[in-house]
Amino acid sequence: MTETTRTAPAKVPRASAARGGAPTPDGGRRGGRLLRRLTPWLFLAVPLALLVTFTYVPVGNMIYYSFTDWDGVSPDRHFTGVDNYEQIFTRPELFRVFFVSFYYLAASAVQIVIALYFATVLSFDLRLRNLFKGILFFPYLVNGVAIGFVFLYFFQDGGTLDSVLSWFGAGSGHAWLGDPESANTSLAGVSVWRFTGLNFVLFLGAIQSIPAELYEAAQLDGASRWQQFRHIIAPSIRPVVSLSVILAVSGSLSVFEIPYIMTGGATGTTTFVIQTVKLAFQFNKTGLASAAAVVLLLIILLITWIQRRLVPDEKVDLV
Repeated sequence: MTETTRTAPAKVPRASAARGGAPTPDGGRRGGRLLRRLTPWLFLAVPLALLVTFTYVPVGNMIYYSFTDWDGVSPDRHFTGVDNYEQIFTRPELFRVFFVSFYYLAASAVQIVIALYFATVLSFDLRLRNLFKGILFFPYLVNGVAIGFVFLYFFQDGGTLDSVLSWFGAGSGHAWLGDPESANTSLAGVSVWRFTGLNFVLFLGAIQSIPAELYEAAQLDGASRWQQFRHIIAPSIRPVVSLSVILAVSGSLSVFEIPYIMTGGATGTTTFVIQTVKLAFQFNKTGLASAAAVVLLLIILLITWIQRRLVPDEKVDLV
């Protein structure tokens, strides 16, 4: 038998390996750090591009158009300065429509109270509570156009509402959408029916996130349902209530689809957004409509800032 000899592989000098293209430890670490820094931006590239393209660029164009007399069709745009903004604040028929928002603002307060009540009641163990949750949230899932047509027949002369009232001997020939006061009240009632479910879900989620130990301790101390709501539920859902108020204020200022579908802005139901749409697409005053949209945006931002200053967010810690 012959004994085989093993030869050790020749060692390649480190310098020659580096010249051959193999990465050095320092270079690998630098490359890894660079890749880790770039990875978040790579994931954010597409969302940021979409955000800039479909949000910030149109807003910038809208601000530019608000200083021109563009009609939306002609390629010519003449700079007019702040003339469009002066018209909005000096022409009563343009700024008067803001007062219609008070109907929807009052309706928003009613809807928050109703949603908070049902969210509190259904957060406890009750029979058929899941059924009632679905009933309350269902209107928010229905398309706004469909809701507008349904309630258009509901409020018309001799419609569903008049038929129901006649069963109780209270039927009348009153045109619910025939005068500004009853029309705006009816439209605000439709918004309560539709958007109560959204506030209900927000409140219910906040209430169900409260630790169950707090309820158990309160029951051992003999606290009633009202005392549990006052000392446990109300403090813990304060940030959600603040958010709902912000949404209510901004929503009442930017109401559009329900009054537009049901009345088209007739009988004194024109909102600021409906007026802006008519200025742009019916009267071809895109510059004036853009200025109106900028004013609405600034008002919403101002109201939100004032509310955040008056009612700042506070960390809630009940445990």
